[in-house]
Amino acid sequence: MSNLKKVQIYTDGACSGNPGKGGYGVILNFNGITKEISEGFINTTNNRMEILAAIKGLEALKEKCSVTLYSDSKYLVDSINLGWVKKWKNNNWKKSGKEKAKNIDLFSRLLELLDIHEVEFVWVKGHAGHIENERCDDLATSAILKDNLLVDEGFTLEE
Repeated sequence: MSNLKKVQIYTDGACSGNPGKGGYGVILNFNGITKEISEGFINTTNNRMEILAAIKGLEALKEKCSVTLYSDSKYLVDSINLGWVKKWKNNNWKKSGKEKAKNIDLFSRLLELLDIHEVEFVWVKGHAGHIENERCDDLATSAILKDNLLVDEGFTLEE
């Protein structure tokens, strides 16, 4: 039995246009204490925001934790749970058809965090009344509307 702190992280990414303005929302929950995080970006994709939400949630942890991470992104959850990302990395970031994998910069960061924390990724259906997922969606979409949007340094139009 793990003595690690058990944390729940809820995430969502949003994009207005794809690519377009984007944002992410994160809720961290530890023993009933919650923290919300969100940021908006000038030009990005929905998938990048979904991955970045997971990264930012895990980066907010101050010590090694046992994490259940909830996302409505099949792309994110399947990439981890089905081992796609590790296969791409081991294949020099190429997919099985030899095309270059996307979002390498973010998936590299995420893999580093997965080496630190014990993380279980759980898919939740989006826009289906899941309270934390709906709140993350609100955070992500509100972040898009803020002034002083950030630049997604890893985004390229080739992706």
